[in-house]
This record gives sequence, C-alpha cells and structure tokens, in this order.
Amino acid sequence: MSPLAVVEQIRKATCAHDLDALAACFTGDYQSIWPIHPARSFGGVEQVRKNWEQIFASVPDLRTEVLATAVAGDEVWSEWEFNGNRRDGQPFLMRGVVILRVSGERATAARFYLEPVDPTTDDVNAAVRRLIGASDRAEAGP
Repeated sequence: MSPLAVVEQIRKATCAHDLDALAACFTGDYQSIWPIHPARSFGGVEQVRKNWEQIFASVPDLRTEVLATAVAGDEVWSEWEFNGNRRDGQPFLMRGVVILRVSGERATAARFYLEPVDPTTDDVNAAVRRLIGASDRAEAGP
C-alpha cells in the first residue's frame, strides 16, 4: 500500500468516527511527535485510540479533509483541516500539517504541526508585535 493510501485510510476512519479502523492504521510502536508542543508527544496505538475516542465524543459532527499532499519515499506531507462543532456549541476548527512515516499498510510515526484556527482579527503587524513582545501601540520599525 502506498503512503498516500494510508493517509486516505486515516481520513476515512476519522470521518466515519471508526476507532477500530483508525487504530488499524498505526503500528503498535507508533510514535506521535509534536515539535512545537513536545509534552504532547507519545508512543503507542492505545494513546491514539484514547485521544480519538475523546475527540469523537466531544465533536460529534467532526469531519476531516486532506487539502494537499506530497510524497517523499516512505513519508507523506499532508495538510489537514478538522472541523465540526463541540457539544457545548462552540465551533471546532484545526488546520495544519502532518508528516506521516509509513511502513507497509500502517503509519509508524507522525510529526504534527496542527493548531486550532485563531479567530482573532489581528493583522500581520499586530501579530508580529505580539510575537516579539512589543507594545500594541509601538510601531514595528528599526
């Protein structure tokens, strides 16, 4: 099976909210790596099940979409969108990149660069000022 086919299996399983089909997409020694949030990294398919069980229960209309992919050997670089509504009525929207390493018919590792979509209306200048710790009134300049 191609690495791209594994990505499609994961997408279908998440859209169907099928925990068994989703867990079958990963090896037992699967590694989930979150470079931007290292404490979120984990190993093992049981944690995959636990995470997705909570997500499916909390976002009952969750849908996933793969917006773009690129394959490099046994890796697939994929851009994802996760959307739906939480049980409390709040929208759920995450976007980002997942780099999935595949062996045979299963994923062995993934690097996640997914984040909730920020609904603020900050323009680029305000976002840069916030990033560098500058005052909201300070002008970005030399």
